[in-house]
Amino acid sequence: MLTDDTIELRDEERTPCEVWTRVMGYHRPVSAFNAGKQSEHRDRLMFSEQPQGCEQRRSQCTTRRATERPVEQIRQLEAA
Repeated sequence: MLTDDTIELRDEERTPCEVWTRVMGYHRPVSAFNAGKQSEHRDRLMFSEQPQGCEQRRSQCTTRRATERPVEQIRQLEAA
């Protein structure tokens, strides 16, 4: 059975975690980067993509031209 006890560690007790990333076709530890590259790595935005054909993505689909209404809005107008 789990309890609500939390484990607290002092900084001296922690094990450092080394982060590696792929740069120019090979893997390197971020700690080996120069200051500019480390800053660039910190500023990167991570994203995830919806699988193609996902229902949520389909409902947000828009038509080809920016001046046209989104497909979902057209469907609602047709149903009314």
